[in-house]
Parts: sequence; C-alpha cells; structure tokens
Amino acid sequence: MSWNLDLTFDTSAGMVAAGQAGQGSALVLAHGWPWSSFSWHRIIPELARNYQVFWYDMPGYGQSNKEPEQRTSLDVQGQVFSEMLQYFGLQNPTVIAHDFGGATTLRAHLLHGCDYEKYVLMNVVAMRPWGSEFFTHVGRHVEAFKGLPPHIHRAVVEAYIKGAVINPVESDDFKKLVAPWLSEDGKVSFYRQFEQADERYTQEIETMFGEVRCPTKILWGEEDPWIPLDRGKALHQFMPGASFEVLSGVGHLPQLEAPLDVLKQLKDFI
Repeated sequence: MSWNLDLTFDTSAGMVAAGQAGQGSALVLAHGWPWSSFSWHRIIPELARNYQVFWYDMPGYGQSNKEPEQRTSLDVQGQVFSEMLQYFGLQNPTVIAHDFGGATTLRAHLLHGCDYEKYVLMNVVAMRPWGSEFFTHVGRHVEAFKGLPPHIHRAVVEAYIKGAVINPVESDDFKKLVAPWLSEDGKVSFYRQFEQADERYTQEIETMFGEVRCPTKILWGEEDPWIPLDRGKALHQFMPGASFEVLSGVGHLPQLEAPLDVLKQLKDFI
C-alpha cells in the first residue's frame, strides 16, 4: 500500500503517470509545484488502510509527460484533473489538494462540474498574488535561466525546494523531490512552469469560492515561507463555511514536514 506509479493514462495534455492503493471510499491527492505525487508518499500508506487512494503526477511534473512546447498552466491542469476522475471512475471522491493542486481542483470543481464528497485545501495557491519573490523573479527573467549549465541548474532547484520548508526533510525524500527536474526534459519543464504562470487562472474563480458544494477544511502551515498564513485566512473569508486549522511550526510542505499532524487533521475531518 505504498506510493507507486504503475498506471498510465493518455490525457489532453499528454501521458500521465498514476497510482492507487487501498480499498473503501475514494480519496484523490492533488500535488502542487514544484512537487509530484511523491510528496504524498509518507501519508499514503496510512490513508490506504481505510480508503481507496488515487494520485498522479500532473502533466509536466514527476514521471508524467514533458514535451518542449507542452502547455501545463492551471487551466490545463484543471481540465486534466477532471479527466483523471473519469479515468479512475470516480464521481464523488474526497479530494486533498496542496499548493497549485488547490487552484487545479477548484477549477475542476467550479468550472468543470466535478463534485467532491469532502475537500481539503492545504497551503494552496488559490488567490492572487502568487508565490515567493524568487518565483516572481524567475518568471520575469525565465530566458536567462533556461541556459544555465546542469550543475548551476541543480543548485537552483535544490535551493528553491529548500526554501519551502522550515523543518528538515529526509535526505532521500529531498533527492526524489529534486530528481525529476534534473533531466534535460525536466529542466525545460521546470522553467516552463514559471513561464506559463498566469494569475488570471485564479482570478477567474476567486469570486466563486463561496459556491464550493461540499464540506471543506483549510489546513495551513503556520510558518509557510511561500504562501503566508494571512493568505490562508483570506481564503477562509471567501469560504466562511469551511473549517480552518493551523499547523503549528510547519512550513509549506506539511505532508513531509509533519505527516503525523496532517494525518490526524485528515482523519478528524474525513
């Protein structure tokens, strides 16, 4: 019942690698940027004791398809999420979303008609402005970064990922978070994400947040260096019917920084 990617599906944005484990009610995990479904690997085994858990690497991420001219912006990801629910044969799953997975699954729910049984939004990108100062800087100067030699590119990726957390992440976990971006196609895809970032894809749905059609819980790492706690509180104001919980002493990646705390919050809710 551990993390794996032994399934593949052809989507409108290319081949997607996916996995599943467990039996019971359906639960879908949606990762963010610059992560992959591997970011869930510490909580999947416990969740799979009671649920049928599904996950996948978004197009352009992890082990999924990466093509030179591939569009992987949030409008595409929202459409692909709706396609993946169809591939998995799910009509009303519980959805747990992190980072860009928030905007992805919100678009699928609010624009593409996907219904959820319950919904967890954890340190999500959902409202403008997006990201860290570095994210904005690379987006403005992406052509200069595309030509970096491999060893400097690796240093950029490692520094960027380290900047998301405030607690130590296991060395092997860190290596596996970095690895997908070090191949040639991974490097191209890494900078493409900055290039295609466009806040209009959250602007389109911000006024609709009060229309979320299921019980919702917002979880936020108290010391998130990328998306401050105040952003989570602002999101909660747009979703007053949602519950809101703060994870003390946790940064942007709760599922790896504090997996036991995350599991407790999830079990209490779902």
